[in-house]
Amino acid sequence: MLGSVIDAEDIVQETFIRWQQNSRDEIASPEAFLVTIVSRLCLDHLQSARLAREKYFGQWLPEPVVTGFEGDPYSNSQMDESLSMAFLLILERLTPMERAVFLLREIFDYEYPEIARILEQTESNCRQVLRRARQHVKQTQRRFDASPRQREELFQQFLHASAGGDMEGLLAIFSKDIVLYADGGGKSSAVPNPIFGADHVARFLFGARKTFLPDGLVRQAVQINGRPGLFTYFQGQPYSALSFEMDGEHIRNIFIVSNPDKLVGLPAMASWEGLPQQTAFCDS
Repeated sequence: MLGSVIDAEDIVQETFIRWQQNSRDEIASPEAFLVTIVSRLCLDHLQSARLAREKYFGQWLPEPVVTGFEGDPYSNSQMDESLSMAFLLILERLTPMERAVFLLREIFDYEYPEIARILEQTESNCRQVLRRARQHVKQTQRRFDASPRQREELFQQFLHASAGGDMEGLLAIFSKDIVLYADGGGKSSAVPNPIFGADHVARFLFGARKTFLPDGLVRQAVQINGRPGLFTYFQGQPYSALSFEMDGEHIRNIFIVSNPDKLVGLPAMASWEGLPQQTAFCDS
């Protein structure tokens, strides 16, 4: 709903406080009570967040979430898809009400009477809102057919090409209309505007090392928002998070989050002890 781990944690905390303040005898369904409180708090938050994001410096991206580990609450394929950077950016184009109705119906499979009660709307209105939301999503969502194996193969090719300075190798796996989005929030050196086209994206990645990336940067392959990704670390602390959107043959989008406010929840490098690390991001 929010595209922000920190904000989501705040919402859960506020919901828990309200849960504690109510008598259990007065709550017929704990699930219905909790989902209703969470949904309404998210709606209120999104109303104010939209204005803040309109004033945000440069490209706004959702916060990266580590997925794929043992005990991961997002470990089913449907949740993985709803957490991808590309999908979350599509949701940003919906109004808060469209976003709430769409997620409750399409992701969490709630029926219209339940959605109407949760959001204090009529069933008819919820159906109309969902119809508009589906149209917006359909207009902007590409159909990606990459399997987990194909994603991993493309990701490994990216690692080898970027580490080895192989321009042709990158161009071979980049879609011609690839877009790189970088979110620095005005607090890091990330570019404020998207970069379009395979040649421009490849040149940016190779030029980044010489222009603004610090020496001694270490990268760690992880799963971010249900997709193969990279964390980079400087002096043991998170420096940036890179994730990718792919079809069966090419990388179509690259998302780089380097705003330090959005990296505070990521594990420190010591958390990955015992796992292979790759150094010198985009070394040539």
